[in-house]
Amino acid sequence: MPDLREYEGVLERALGRLSREVPFAEVLAEQSTGEHVTMDTRSTTFGTRPRLRGAVFRIWTGQRWSEAATSRLDDRGLEEALATLRAARAKAVGNRPVPGPSATTRGEAETKPAKPVRDLGAEGMIRLGRDVLAWARSEPQIREVNLGIAWEGDERFYLNSAGARCWQSIERARGSVVPIAMENGRVELEFLSEGGIGGQERLEHLTEARVAATSKESAALLSAKAPPSGEVDVVLDPSVAGIFAHESFGHGTEADQFVRHRSYLAPLVGSKLAADDVTIVDDGSIADAWGTIYFDDEGHPGQRTVLVDHGTFVGALHDRETASVLGATPTGNTRRSDFLSRAFVRMTNTLVEPGDRTLDELLGEVESGVLLEHASSGIEDPLGGQMQLKVQRGRKIEHGKLTDLVTSMALSGKVLDFLRSIRGVGRKEEFQMDPGFCGKGHGDLIPAGTGGVYVLSRAIVGAA
Repeated sequence: MPDLREYEGVLERALGRLSREVPFAEVLAEQSTGEHVTMDTRSTTFGTRPRLRGAVFRIWTGQRWSEAATSRLDDRGLEEALATLRAARAKAVGNRPVPGPSATTRGEAETKPAKPVRDLGAEGMIRLGRDVLAWARSEPQIREVNLGIAWEGDERFYLNSAGARCWQSIERARGSVVPIAMENGRVELEFLSEGGIGGQERLEHLTEARVAATSKESAALLSAKAPPSGEVDVVLDPSVAGIFAHESFGHGTEADQFVRHRSYLAPLVGSKLAADDVTIVDDGSIADAWGTIYFDDEGHPGQRTVLVDHGTFVGALHDRETASVLGATPTGNTRRSDFLSRAFVRMTNTLVEPGDRTLDELLGEVESGVLLEHASSGIEDPLGGQMQLKVQRGRKIEHGKLTDLVTSMALSGKVLDFLRSIRGVGRKEEFQMDPGFCGKGHGDLIPAGTGGVYVLSRAIVGAA
């Protein structure tokens, strides 16, 4: 597919026509593609992500936002979208100013992996998958393996009537393997997964040693004990801490929830919620992280936004609309899953920043509790402030030491209670970033990274 910048002239002409008729206009052109391999012990599937290309125009009518999309990047296709917007403008009543500050950012940014995954082709991706599948069956209890290797490229070109011009091309890659152990009717599993901006280097974690170790962990869970139940001291490993950051101060700090009166956090801005060593941020500027963006879909740069600063809740994630209503500044968090989807306030990479405690120091404070390892999912109630985090495994903590391996479990309770109970945050040497997908609205999945370190607190746990 041609570079979207080749359509700059036709996009600028269409935007110029709109700009003479409305107070503000913008256009986001996008195209994306990708490939994936999925495998198990019985089948192999290679697929190509449907190529998506088009543009969405948005205008301020003097009363509200109105937008129209087209999959044709030529004069005729764009003019059809403009006709839809003119009809909306004709029906609008009002002369309210454009809400929030318009971006004036001008820049270009591109992922340039030395070895793109696309260069492997179908044969190379399948060959790697078969190697990983064989390594994963190193333990006799492994009866099935699920494997996925994928890359995706997403190019976006944003222009507005205030002078912004932002072009970005991002390539992401990810790989995962799930060895499934079975014995005497019992089924257990572990998984190995990693992803981020880049190319084949993002698949280097799929080594024979690491895959075999993951299979051994799956097999070990067949003889693991049941997790404790009730309120206990808990240590979250870095992956679980990252999911906690996403679910606890993720959706609840997306400021459109504030405006809709659907966030329990709205009245707590400025309040002390945790100990001084707790800092939670959303950072779309981390080099090569899974959820990183160079520019958001309103033309603002991806950036670091502090949500909890040394225990104090200091702010939220904003687009220009919420910034206007709440007297804030856009934070580079306006994201569309594609040009056909609505723009929402969305997370990028949400994480618990490191403190200065070693894992041994955190464990040493626990007389009886559990270490939660390897997050698998999480859910949050942004209105009520409840959360639930699920993990694949854990280890009991007795007298400051790790003891028995336990099976999958869930942590649940009130976010604020958990925050106030945090007694220690691990050091940067154990920091970890993980890839994931976040939904909002009617799905609208986007890449969203999570990150963290070891965290000591207290919560309710039980079997998942």
